[in-house]
Amino acid sequence: MAFSLRVARSLLQLPAGARVSLYRRQRSLYHSYEHDAPPAYPPVEQAILAAAYEHVPKSGFTQDALNLGAKDAGYLDISTNLFKKGPFDLVMYHLVTQRLALGNKVQFLDESWGVGRRVRSLVLERLRANAEAGVVPHWQGALGQMSFAENIPASLRELASLSDEIWFQAGDVSVDTSWYTKRASLSSVYAAVEIYQTQDQSTEFKDTEAFLDRRLQEVRILGSSLGNTLQWAGHQAGAFVNLARSKGVRI
Repeated sequence: MAFSLRVARSLLQLPAGARVSLYRRQRSLYHSYEHDAPPAYPPVEQAILAAAYEHVPKSGFTQDALNLGAKDAGYLDISTNLFKKGPFDLVMYHLVTQRLALGNKVQFLDESWGVGRRVRSLVLERLRANAEAGVVPHWQGALGQMSFAENIPASLRELASLSDEIWFQAGDVSVDTSWYTKRASLSSVYAAVEIYQTQDQSTEFKDTEAFLDRRLQEVRILGSSLGNTLQWAGHQAGAFVNLARSKGVRI
């Protein structure tokens, strides 16, 4: 598991300026209420990946799953050459499709809910999607693929996109510098909680939910006392490492 922590630690250990730069680039991917988003994948790739995704609960994020997906979709095994990064493309398919589905899964009918409560609900729904898709038992392997040097940039961009999507769906309308810091801090929280979920043996991931609440509380308390959530992200890095060590990971 040690190497599977690199993606989360890569974000947590980035210098403050680099973290802000990452989210400034992400800011250009604005949401539009007037135009539908284009399909995430071309038709052939979508068909193969969707079919392969059905095999992940049994086969994991593997080349075997991709081969089976190609066969189920009516294509030859050689068609998986479309996916230059192999199983990592299947990992990305999970990340992208679950992010895009998030807005349709959670509807906030109670206008009394604040942004913070909505963020919590959206994070829980995204974590719940891991369980419903049957990928939790294979997620440490997925994190391992995400930790390869050539895959880290795409992994971090997708994490940034998820954070942006959650704040957007929660109704955040900030236009000041907090736009960046809130997304950086939420990405740090989500990365830590998702790794915790892979170890959670509690019923319906109740321990993961409690862990999320503790991390969000730290955002509120430490973010306020430090006056800057980027400073909080640095503090979170230490807490994250301590958590991993408590589970026997040598880091």
